[in-house]
Order: sequence, then structure tokens, then C-alpha cells
Amino acid sequence: MRLKSLSILLFVLSLLFVTDAIGQVRQRQPTRSGSRPGQQRPQNNNTQQQQQGQQPNNATLQDSVKLGRPGAILDDTTRNLYGPKTTLQLYENDVLEGRYREQRIDTTLQNMHNQRYWLQDTTFYQQLGNVGTASKPILYQLPTRIGVRFGKNAFDRYAYDPATINYFDTRSPYSHLYYVQGARGETVFEGIYARNITKQMNFGVAYRIISANKQIGSTSLLGDGLIDNQAVKVFTHFQSKNQKYALFANYTHLNHEQIESGGINPTENFGQDSLFLYENAVVYLTQASTQEMRHNYHLLHMFKVVGDNLKAYHRMDWRSQNTNYQDNAIPFNKNNELVFYPRTIYSNRFTDDETQYREFENEFGLTGRSSISYFKAYAKLRNSKVNYSAVEPLNPDTTAIRGLVTGVEAENQVLLGGEFQLHYQDKYLLYGEGEYQLADNYRLYASARLKGLEFSQARVRQSPTLMQQRIISNHFNWNTDLDATITDRSQASLRHQFGNRLHLRLMGAYTHISRYVTYGFDAEPTQFSGNQQLLEAELAHHLRFGSFHFENFVHYTNTDEAPAIRIPEWLVNSKLYYQGFLFKKALFTQVGVEMTMPSAYKPDAYMPVTQQFYLQNDLTTIDYPVFDVFINADIKTLNVFLKVAHVNFNIWEPGYFETPGYPGLRRSFTFGLKWMFFD
Repeated sequence: MRLKSLSILLFVLSLLFVTDAIGQVRQRQPTRSGSRPGQQRPQNNNTQQQQQGQQPNNATLQDSVKLGRPGAILDDTTRNLYGPKTTLQLYENDVLEGRYREQRIDTTLQNMHNQRYWLQDTTFYQQLGNVGTASKPILYQLPTRIGVRFGKNAFDRYAYDPATINYFDTRSPYSHLYYVQGARGETVFEGIYARNITKQMNFGVAYRIISANKQIGSTSLLGDGLIDNQAVKVFTHFQSKNQKYALFANYTHLNHEQIESGGINPTENFGQDSLFLYENAVVYLTQASTQEMRHNYHLLHMFKVVGDNLKAYHRMDWRSQNTNYQDNAIPFNKNNELVFYPRTIYSNRFTDDETQYREFENEFGLTGRSSISYFKAYAKLRNSKVNYSAVEPLNPDTTAIRGLVTGVEAENQVLLGGEFQLHYQDKYLLYGEGEYQLADNYRLYASARLKGLEFSQARVRQSPTLMQQRIISNHFNWNTDLDATITDRSQASLRHQFGNRLHLRLMGAYTHISRYVTYGFDAEPTQFSGNQQLLEAELAHHLRFGSFHFENFVHYTNTDEAPAIRIPEWLVNSKLYYQGFLFKKALFTQVGVEMTMPSAYKPDAYMPVTQQFYLQNDLTTIDYPVFDVFINADIKTLNVFLKVAHVNFNIWEPGYFETPGYPGLRRSFTFGLKWMFFD
């Protein structure tokens, strides 16, 4: 923890040093007539700013100014001209598709207290009882990537996504510090610094730390470390003076370590109450850990051949993902029988498995947009390679190493694809896209939107992941021959705003999956010959009565015809809160309570050796709601929240399980802040 605190301090000091060293703020017009992409259409979806009565600033920097502290520009009334309205977000796909919609950065309090939003995410996840642990979405998600895929995604949530990075456009240096601290050892910290170097170029850097302590099987009174996560992103975008050439580039890095417990050992913890001993619980694994290292270099650049009507572009990604699983004390019971693992292949004393994945992808294409249409056509070349290795000792009962057992898989694939749409005033839309991987996988999607009503149809043929096809490990060794999965999904949705009081969204979907591939009851890949069929319905609404707000999210999934897909039949999230000013409009706050409850179901278990969730029938969760009480507050450029999480802990149940063997967090007091600097 000391090293993490030192890293945070050094990053904050470096931000302050860079801000002061780079010097004065670049002077340019606060309002422009489209000289750069997006400036003619700044969008503000920040209802909180409107409620606070902030007015647009139309003054120019040619007005007489006074220089206060370095980087701050004031007008004659000593009002700071820089803030959320002059620090804009920009995404590469918007520029590529000619939409040019720069938006103001998010300064709202909405969902700031909710863990699902701490990592810029909104998906409901199943995890291992604490922030930063291996996770997977609870609700079904349609596959979006075809062709070769590695298949280790348990830590995707904690890595920066190179394709969705926000490239800022700033009129002054922008930075923010984001910090969350929970009483159960959970910590999230992020620091971002971005500035425009010239009118044509922006540069930024971010550093994030996630950590958490063990909740079960701890060996220290102060709590053992469970998660050690560090992520970095460095990003820049450039546009030529004649606006014909644009470049977006970033580098992202992830270093994630998770101490593995294997969950609570029920044979050593007798009775229902003994499963909730937390620190005093007996766990399966005592000296096991997973470490994952990722590097990604991303580049997208484009050239306007005929304005926005025709652009040529090139996108490049080089990815590496190295994972290592170690256990220096493979568990056996008193009868010398193996515990937790299904088998040992090379060693009874220790495990040291590693996989190294490399992927290099180039995409070349043409794109164009008119007032009523858009198209994109492209070709991809994807080269991938994975190396498997397991350490083999001289004999199963010694630690003396003989060498490595290795294997290699390589793929070279070509993919062709395109998109097309017809649109009118963002109200009417016809859209279609497709991608074909020679000569196996394909992905087709079509949708039509009529104001708030939308219909879509999708079909995906997807090969198994590399992990599902082959592995070399001390505990698993498979080389499968699985067929491609075919998924068809039909969906309809309706959005409607009833005045200023009610926003409503309804969704219904039917999904049919042939030859479904997942990890079976033995934690190994298995393919189901029958069809899996899901029927889903969803309701989300936001109801407002004056300063009181009531939000509900209800998702229903019928899995009667999908025995291999484990999803709770009902997933409910409700929030009731007061929002408004306090202390003569000096403080803008939200005060409320939030409840989340999945209905009883059999969640997938987790196998740390392979980083995969797999089917199980030993545990059925209970219908258990988790209540959080929160206060969110906005103090100018500082947002803070205070929360008592799981306030109903131990009232009618001793606890609940998120994943078999991994109970959810107990009652915890959590504090968080986001402090933004615009100079």
C-alpha cells in the first residue's frame, strides 16, 4: 500500500510540474464557426449545469484580460473563462464517420457513488466479491468480434479500451484527480492530464490504480492484499491546418495481479453461518496468484480525398497479453487427495503456467458521409500467435525443474466489411453492417429507427476462442475440435419522453444460439448440440416529482430453453433520491437510497487456472437485495460522495454469494471525489 500511495503522490506532483512547465494557455476563440471538427455543434447533456444556472460564455480572448495565476485567464470581472464548457471530448470514430460531435466533459453527480460507474462502465457484472476481481457480464451480450480471439477476458473491465479513448480538445490545460476509498480496502485512483499543444494537436496521459484487500481467508489482522492493478494510457490527436489529414494515436498498458483463494472450502466450513466467517473462513488456495500484463499500440489516421464525402483511412493495432498463473502450495487433504484442482499433470508441488498472446491488425478502408447517408468499406489483415508453456519438474514430487512444456498456435486472417446508413434529422434511420472472415466467420446486423421506435436483426457466426481450442497447463490439457457457433437475435425497443417528468425505455429480444460453446461442469470447453433460446424484456424509467427522482431498471430473462446459459430471471435496480440546492444554492446535492437485486439462480463458478467462469449446480443464490445509502455533492469543480454500502448487512441474512465460494462485501463506508482543474 505504501508503494501505491507513493505512486499516487508522484503522479500528482508530475501533473503540477508539467502544468507549470509548459507555460501559458493557448489563446483561441471560445466560439468558432466550424474551423475545427465539432466546434459548430457542441452538445451539452449535463442537466446539472443547467439546473445550476450556468450561462454560456460568448466573450473572446481578444477582450482585455488579466493574468492571475499561471494558466488562468480572467476577464474584466475576474471571472474564469475556462471550465467544462471549454474542455471538450472527442472520439476517433466520430471524426472518422464525419459526425464531429465534441461534447463537454461530464461534471454531473449522476451515479457517482455506484461501483458500476467507477470504471466508466454501466454493465451489471458478476465478480469475486470485491472491486478489481475477475468478472463477467451478468446479462447476455451479443458477440461483436469474429475471427481469431484469445479468450481471456476476466480483466477486460479494468483495462483502458484503445478504441474508445476520449481525446480532449482543450482551451487550457485540463486535469482531474479521481479517488475512491472503501472501508474494506477497495481503492480506485485515476489522474488525467490533457492539453492542446497547438491549435492542431492535443496530448494527454492518464494513470489508474485499483486495489482491494482479501475478504475471506486473510492471514493478517490488517488484511492481505487481494488486487494490485495499474493501468496507463498516453494519447494524442493531430489535424492539419487545411483539415484534410487527421491522426489519433494511443498507447495503453495494464498490469493486473490477483491473489487467488479458490473460494471458501465448504468441507472445512460446516453449516450455513460458517460460510460467512469472512477473514476466518478456510479457503482452498493459500499461495496462488494470477498476473496479467497487456500492451496495446493503436493508430488511426485519415485523409479527406473529397471532403467528408470520401475519406481514406488506415487503422493499426498491435496487442500483447501475457498471463501467468502460479501456485506454490497445491492443496491436498489429510488423505493425500487432490483438493480444488481436477488433476496434476506435471507437478504435485507447484504450478507455473504461462500464455503469451500477440496480435497485429491492419485495417484499410474508405468512408464517406453526406447530409442523408453514410458508408464505410474496409479490409482487415489480422495476424495472431499464442505461446503456451507449463513448467515441468524432474518428477512430480520435486521442485527441481527439468524444463518447459510448450505449444504454439498462429493464425493469419483476412476480413472484409462495410457499413451503410440512411438518416434524417436523427429521427429516422436505416442502418446495416456486415463483416466476413475468409472463409469461415461472418457478422450481419441491420436496424431501422422511427423516432423512438427501433427494430434490429443480427446474425453472427463465430469460431471458438483460442483458449477454448487449446491449452497447456499443469491442471488442464485439451486440444478440441469445436464447430462455429451461430447466433440470431431479434430486438425491438421504444424510448419516449413524457414532458419533463418521465423518461421511459422498453426493450424486448429473442436470441437463438446453435452449437453454443461454454465451459462445462468440469471447467473444460464443451459444445452443446441443442439450441439455446433466450427471451428478454427490459424496462427502464426515470420519474421526477419536483426535486425527488425515482429510477428503476428491470430486466427479465427466460432461460427455460437455454440450460447452458446462467442468468437470473429477474434483475432489478431501483434508486430514490432528492436532488437540489442546499445552503442558499451554495451546494448541489443528491441524497438517496439504491437497491440492487438479482433473483435466485445458479451463477457460474470461477476457475483461476484458465481465468474462465464455468457451469455449476452446487450453489443456488437467494433473492437478496443490497441497499446503499448515499450523498453526492457538487462544490464548483469538486464532486464528492459518501456512501454506506450494503447497509442491510446481517439484518435478515448473514450474507450473500456473488460467485460460488465468494461472498459479497459486508457493510462498508465508502468515500470518493473527483476534482477537476481547468488551468
